[in-house]
Amino acid sequence: MLRASRIDVHYGDAQVLFGVGLEVKGQEIATIVGANGAGKSTLLKTLGGILRPTAGEVWFLGERIDQLPSHKIVDRGLVRIPEGRKVFPSMSVIENLELGSYLPKAKAKRTENLEKVFELFPVLKLRLVQSAGTLSGGEQQMLAIGRGLMSLPRLLMLDEPSLGLAPILVKQIFATIREINRQGTTVLLVEQNVFNALDMASEGYILENGRIVLQGKAKSLLNNDHIKEAYLGL
Repeated sequence: MLRASRIDVHYGDAQVLFGVGLEVKGQEIATIVGANGAGKSTLLKTLGGILRPTAGEVWFLGERIDQLPSHKIVDRGLVRIPEGRKVFPSMSVIENLELGSYLPKAKAKRTENLEKVFELFPVLKLRLVQSAGTLSGGEQQMLAIGRGLMSLPRLLMLDEPSLGLAPILVKQIFATIREINRQGTTVLLVEQNVFNALDMASEGYILENGRIVLQGKAKSLLNNDHIKEAYLGL
Protein backbone atom coordinates (compact mmCIF):
# COMPACT_ATOMS: atom_id res chain seq x y z
CA MET A 1 0.00 0.00 0.00
CA LEU A 2 2.83 2.36 0.95
CA ARG A 3 6.45 1.91 -0.05
CA ALA A 4 9.44 4.16 0.59
CA SER A 5 12.79 3.27 -0.91
CA ARG A 6 16.28 4.70 -0.27
CA ILE A 7 14.94 7.91 1.29
CA ASP A 8 17.48 10.63 2.14
CA VAL A 9 16.31 13.83 3.81
CA HIS A 10 18.31 16.94 4.65
CA TYR A 11 17.66 20.05 6.74
CA GLY A 12 19.93 22.42 4.88
CA ASP A 13 23.37 20.81 4.84
CA ALA A 14 22.55 18.41 7.67
CA GLN A 15 21.41 14.95 6.59
CA VAL A 16 18.70 13.48 8.85
CA LEU A 17 17.58 10.30 7.05
CA PHE A 18 19.97 7.91 5.29
CA GLY A 19 18.61 5.46 2.71
CA VAL A 20 15.45 4.67 4.66
CA GLY A 21 13.07 2.09 3.21
CA LEU A 22 9.84 0.58 4.46
CA GLU A 23 6.66 -1.09 3.25
CA VAL A 24 3.16 -1.01 4.73
CA LYS A 25 0.62 -3.57 3.55
CA GLY A 26 -3.09 -2.92 3.38
CA GLN A 27 -5.14 -3.58 6.54
CA GLU A 28 -2.09 -3.95 8.79
CA ILE A 29 -0.59 -1.94 11.62
CA ALA A 30 3.08 -1.18 11.03
CA THR A 31 5.20 0.72 13.51
CA ILE A 32 8.40 2.74 13.47
CA VAL A 33 10.04 2.94 16.88
CA GLY A 34 13.16 4.58 18.16
CA ALA A 35 14.55 7.13 20.58
CA ASN A 36 13.79 10.83 20.51
CA GLY A 37 15.73 12.47 17.67
CA ALA A 38 16.07 9.29 15.61
CA GLY A 39 14.25 10.85 12.64
CA LYS A 40 10.81 9.30 13.08
CA SER A 41 8.81 12.51 12.72
CA THR A 42 10.99 13.60 9.80
CA LEU A 43 10.15 10.35 8.04
CA LEU A 44 6.39 10.81 8.51
CA LYS A 45 6.60 14.42 7.32
CA THR A 46 8.41 13.18 4.22
CA LEU A 47 5.84 10.47 3.52
CA GLY A 48 3.08 13.07 3.92
CA GLY A 49 4.65 15.62 1.58
CA ILE A 50 5.61 18.23 4.19
CA LEU A 51 9.29 17.59 3.48
CA ARG A 52 10.88 16.62 0.17
CA PRO A 53 13.38 13.75 0.04
CA THR A 54 16.75 14.63 -1.47
CA ALA A 55 16.97 11.06 -2.78
CA GLY A 56 14.70 8.07 -3.05
CA GLU A 57 11.02 7.51 -3.85
CA VAL A 58 7.68 7.21 -2.05
CA TRP A 59 4.84 5.20 -3.62
CA PHE A 60 1.24 5.00 -2.39
CA LEU A 61 -1.37 2.74 -3.97
CA GLY A 62 0.83 2.28 -7.02
CA GLU A 63 1.45 5.99 -7.60
CA ARG A 64 4.67 7.88 -6.94
CA ILE A 65 3.83 10.71 -4.53
CA ASP A 66 7.11 12.18 -3.26
CA GLN A 67 6.78 15.26 -5.50
CA LEU A 68 3.08 15.86 -4.84
CA PRO A 69 1.92 18.71 -2.56
CA SER A 70 0.69 17.53 0.81
CA HIS A 71 -3.01 18.30 0.19
CA LYS A 72 -2.99 16.04 -2.87
CA ILE A 73 -1.44 13.27 -0.79
CA VAL A 74 -4.19 13.68 1.80
CA ASP A 75 -6.79 13.57 -0.97
CA ARG A 76 -5.39 10.19 -2.05
CA GLY A 77 -5.97 8.86 1.45
CA LEU A 78 -2.56 9.16 3.17
CA VAL A 79 -3.20 11.22 6.32
CA ARG A 80 -0.80 12.22 9.11
CA ILE A 81 -1.70 12.99 12.73
CA PRO A 82 1.19 15.24 13.85
CA GLU A 83 3.20 14.94 17.02
CA GLY A 84 1.95 17.19 19.81
CA ARG A 85 -1.66 17.04 18.56
CA LYS A 86 -1.57 20.49 16.85
CA VAL A 87 -5.25 21.27 17.34
CA PHE A 88 -6.44 24.82 16.65
CA PRO A 89 -6.80 25.99 20.26
CA SER A 90 -9.09 29.00 19.76
CA MET A 91 -11.50 27.08 17.54
CA SER A 92 -14.25 24.81 18.80
CA VAL A 93 -14.16 21.02 18.73
CA ILE A 94 -16.66 20.88 15.88
CA GLU A 95 -14.69 23.47 13.87
CA ASN A 96 -11.52 21.44 14.30
CA LEU A 97 -13.29 18.30 13.13
CA GLU A 98 -14.85 20.04 10.14
CA LEU A 99 -11.42 21.29 9.06
CA GLY A 100 -10.44 17.66 8.66
CA SER A 101 -13.00 17.31 5.88
CA TYR A 102 -12.20 20.35 3.75
CA LEU A 103 -11.35 18.38 0.59
CA PRO A 104 -14.35 17.57 -1.66
CA LYS A 105 -14.45 13.78 -1.19
CA ALA A 106 -14.29 14.09 2.58
CA LYS A 107 -16.69 17.04 2.72
CA ALA A 108 -19.35 15.00 0.90
CA LYS A 109 -19.28 12.46 3.75
CA ARG A 110 -18.84 14.91 6.63
CA THR A 111 -22.04 14.03 8.52
CA GLU A 112 -21.46 10.28 8.23
CA ASN A 113 -17.85 10.60 9.34
CA LEU A 114 -18.73 12.80 12.31
CA GLU A 115 -20.94 10.03 13.65
CA LYS A 116 -18.10 7.53 13.28
CA VAL A 117 -15.76 9.85 15.18
CA PHE A 118 -18.31 10.28 17.97
CA GLU A 119 -18.68 6.50 18.23
CA LEU A 120 -14.92 6.24 18.81
CA PHE A 121 -14.71 9.31 21.05
CA PRO A 122 -18.07 10.00 22.73
CA VAL A 123 -16.52 12.74 24.89
CA LEU A 124 -16.00 14.90 21.79
CA LYS A 125 -19.75 15.00 21.19
CA LEU A 126 -20.13 16.48 24.67
CA ARG A 127 -17.51 19.15 23.92
CA LEU A 128 -18.68 20.32 20.49
CA VAL A 129 -18.72 24.06 21.18
CA GLN A 130 -15.84 24.04 23.65
CA SER A 131 -12.58 25.62 22.56
CA ALA A 132 -10.03 22.94 21.69
CA GLY A 133 -7.38 24.67 23.78
CA THR A 134 -9.40 24.07 26.95
CA LEU A 135 -9.53 20.29 26.48
CA SER A 136 -7.33 17.94 28.48
CA GLY A 137 -4.27 16.46 26.80
CA GLY A 138 -6.06 13.16 26.24
CA GLU A 139 -9.10 14.88 24.77
CA GLN A 140 -6.90 16.93 22.46
CA GLN A 141 -5.27 13.72 21.22
CA MET A 142 -8.73 12.26 20.57
CA LEU A 143 -9.64 15.42 18.68
CA ALA A 144 -6.45 15.24 16.59
CA ILE A 145 -7.16 11.63 15.66
CA GLY A 146 -10.81 12.45 14.98
CA ARG A 147 -9.82 15.33 12.72
CA GLY A 148 -7.55 12.97 10.79
CA LEU A 149 -10.34 10.44 10.40
CA MET A 150 -12.57 13.15 8.94
CA SER A 151 -10.16 13.22 5.95
CA LEU A 152 -11.21 9.69 4.90
CA PRO A 153 -7.78 8.09 5.37
CA ARG A 154 -6.96 4.81 3.71
CA LEU A 155 -3.68 4.84 5.62
CA LEU A 156 -3.47 6.80 8.86
CA MET A 157 -0.02 7.86 10.10
CA LEU A 158 0.13 8.65 13.81
CA ASP A 159 3.13 10.48 15.24
CA GLU A 160 3.68 9.77 18.96
CA PRO A 161 -0.02 9.59 19.94
CA SER A 162 0.83 8.54 23.52
CA LEU A 163 3.25 11.43 24.14
CA GLY A 164 2.58 13.20 27.43
CA LEU A 165 -0.50 11.18 28.36
CA ALA A 166 -1.26 9.42 31.63
CA PRO A 167 -0.94 5.60 31.50
CA ILE A 168 -4.71 5.03 31.56
CA LEU A 169 -5.14 7.36 28.58
CA VAL A 170 -2.25 5.69 26.74
CA LYS A 171 -4.09 2.39 27.09
CA GLN A 172 -7.27 3.99 25.75
CA ILE A 173 -5.52 5.56 22.76
CA PHE A 174 -3.85 2.28 21.79
CA ALA A 175 -7.20 0.47 22.07
CA THR A 176 -8.72 3.08 19.77
CA ILE A 177 -5.94 2.62 17.22
CA ARG A 178 -6.67 -1.10 17.20
CA GLU A 179 -10.35 -0.38 16.61
CA ILE A 180 -9.60 2.05 13.77
CA ASN A 181 -7.54 -0.68 12.13
CA ARG A 182 -10.25 -3.29 12.77
CA GLN A 183 -12.70 -1.05 10.93
CA GLY A 184 -10.50 -1.18 7.82
CA THR A 185 -7.98 1.66 8.03
CA THR A 186 -4.32 0.76 7.60
CA VAL A 187 -2.10 2.30 10.30
CA LEU A 188 1.51 3.45 10.38
CA LEU A 189 2.41 4.26 13.97
CA VAL A 190 5.47 6.17 15.16
CA GLU A 191 6.17 5.71 18.86
CA GLN A 192 8.74 5.98 21.63
CA ASN A 193 6.59 3.57 23.64
CA VAL A 194 8.40 0.61 22.12
CA PHE A 195 6.70 -2.26 23.93
CA ASN A 196 3.11 -1.12 23.28
CA ALA A 197 3.85 -0.23 19.67
CA LEU A 198 5.52 -3.54 18.79
CA ASP A 199 2.96 -5.51 20.79
CA MET A 200 0.06 -4.20 18.68
CA ALA A 201 1.76 -4.09 15.26
CA SER A 202 2.32 -6.79 12.69
CA GLU A 203 5.49 -5.25 11.21
CA GLY A 204 8.13 -3.20 12.98
CA TYR A 205 11.02 -0.94 12.00
CA ILE A 206 13.71 0.30 14.39
CA LEU A 207 15.04 3.73 13.42
CA GLU A 208 18.31 4.89 14.96
CA ASN A 209 20.25 8.00 13.94
CA GLY A 210 18.31 8.29 10.70
CA ARG A 211 18.79 4.67 9.61
CA ILE A 212 16.64 1.55 9.78
CA VAL A 213 18.79 -0.81 11.85
CA LEU A 214 16.25 -3.62 12.36
CA GLN A 215 12.99 -4.65 10.75
CA GLY A 216 10.70 -7.65 10.79
CA LYS A 217 7.67 -9.13 12.48
CA ALA A 218 6.89 -6.91 15.43
CA LYS A 219 6.47 -9.72 17.97
CA SER A 220 9.86 -11.14 16.96
CA LEU A 221 11.50 -7.77 17.48
CA LEU A 222 10.25 -7.78 21.07
CA ASN A 223 12.48 -10.79 21.65
CA ASN A 224 15.54 -9.20 20.03
CA ASP A 225 18.42 -8.73 22.47
CA HIS A 226 19.24 -5.23 21.19
CA ILE A 227 15.62 -4.12 21.59
CA LYS A 228 15.43 -5.59 25.09
CA GLU A 229 18.60 -3.84 26.21
CA ALA A 230 18.28 -0.50 24.42
CA TYR A 231 14.53 0.14 24.70
CA LEU A 232 12.93 -2.19 27.24
CA GLY A 233 15.55 -2.10 29.98
CA LEU A 234 15.77 -5.88 30.13
